[in-house]
Amino acid sequence: MAIRTTNKCSFCGRTDKDVRLMITGINAYICDECVKRAGEIVNEALESTATSKLGINLKTMPKPKEIKDFLDQYVIGQDEAKRYLSVAVYNHYKRLLQKAGDDEVEIEKSNIIMVGATGTGKTLLARTIAKFLSVPFTIVDATVLTEAGYVGEDIESILTRLLQVADYDVKAAERGIVFIDEIDKIARKGDNPSITRDVSGEGVQQGLLKLLEGSIVNVPPQGGRKHPEQRMIPVNTKNILFICGGAFDGIERKIAQRLNTHVVGYHSVENAAKIDKNNMMQYIAPQDLKAFGLIPEIIGRMPILTYLNPLDRQALRSILTEPKNSIVKQYIKLFEMDGVKLSFDEDVFEYVVDKAIEFKLGARGLRSIVETIMMDTMFDIPSSRKKTFTVTLDYAKSQLEKANISRLQNI
Repeated sequence: MAIRTTNKCSFCGRTDKDVRLMITGINAYICDECVKRAGEIVNEALESTATSKLGINLKTMPKPKEIKDFLDQYVIGQDEAKRYLSVAVYNHYKRLLQKAGDDEVEIEKSNIIMVGATGTGKTLLARTIAKFLSVPFTIVDATVLTEAGYVGEDIESILTRLLQVADYDVKAAERGIVFIDEIDKIARKGDNPSITRDVSGEGVQQGLLKLLEGSIVNVPPQGGRKHPEQRMIPVNTKNILFICGGAFDGIERKIAQRLNTHVVGYHSVENAAKIDKNNMMQYIAPQDLKAFGLIPEIIGRMPILTYLNPLDRQALRSILTEPKNSIVKQYIKLFEMDGVKLSFDEDVFEYVVDKAIEFKLGARGLRSIVETIMMDTMFDIPSSRKKTFTVTLDYAKSQLEKANISRLQNI
C-alpha cells in the first residue's frame, strides 16, 4: 500500500491540506497564499523603483514657490505665467506619485496653453523649467505637423521625441512633459469649420485630441512616416503633461471685439477707461482662442489658460544683464574662452534697448542687435593679441549703422 506524502510550502511551511493550491517546482513547493504575497511585494518594489527613477518623493518634491524661484533666476518678469507653470508641474509630480487604485479620487492632468507676443519668453520658460525637472521633457514645433499621409511630420512624431529623450524607456516617457511651441500656427483660417481639407490646421488639431486627452498611441521608434510593416511602440499619454505656447498674432483684435460687446449701458465709458489697451493679452479668454481658429475640443483639453505680458523698457534692460544666462554674460564667456576680458559701457545697454523697442522684436531683438555690434570684434579678436576690449556707445552706434548701410546697399 502506497503511503501518501504531504507536500509543504517551501516559504511558509504549510502543508497542501492547509491551503487551496500547492504549486510544484523542481525541488520546492509554493502555496497560493505565498504566490499572492510575492506578487504584492514585486508590485511594491516596481513602484518604489519607478519613484526612485523620478528622483522624487512627497518630502523632497519641489514646491511651486521653489520652482518659481528657479525660473526667476533665468526669466525676467512674467510672474503670472511662472505661477501657472509652477503649480501645473507640482501637480504633475503629485499625479505621478499617486498609487493606482489607492483612492477613489483620481487626479486628472491639467494641460496648459500660454499666449504671448513673440520674444516675451514662452520658449525660454519651457527650456528653463526643463533644467529643473526629474521627468523627461521635450520641446516640439507644431509648424511641421500635418495630417497623416501628407508631406510633413505625423502627430505621433511628438511622442517619438519624448521617447528619444527618455532613452526609449516607455515607462519614463509616459510620465514626461511635452512643450508644443507655435500652437497658433495650426489654427484654422476662421471661426467656422473648414469645408475643404485643412492639412496643417484643423486636421492637426483633431489629431492632437487623442494625445492631449490620454490614449494609447502607436509610435514609430525612429519617427517619420508610419507603414504597415513597421514595428510600433505603444505609448499611453494619460500621464503626459502637455504645455502649449503660441504668439497668436492678431488675437488682440478678437479680445477688443469681445470687450466692446460687453461695454454697453450707463457704465460703458467707465468700463472702457479701465481697459489697458497696451496689454490686451491680459484679458484673454477661451472664446478668443476659438475666434482665432482653435477648435472647441482642443481648447477644452487645455483647461489652464495663461498669458505673457509684453516686455517694457525696464524688463528689456534687465534681460540684457541680470539672468544667469543673460545675453551679455554669454558674450563675456565667449571672449573669456579666448583669454580676453570683455566689458560694456552702461550707455551701450540703453542704446541696445532703444533699438530693440524700435524693431519690436522683444527679447530676441536684443540678441540680434548685440550680435550685429559684436560681429567684427568676434572676427578679429581671436587672431589678435588683445587681452581686454571695451564696447563703447560710439563703437556700438558705428557698428549698427555700418551693418544697416551694407544691407541697404545689397538691396
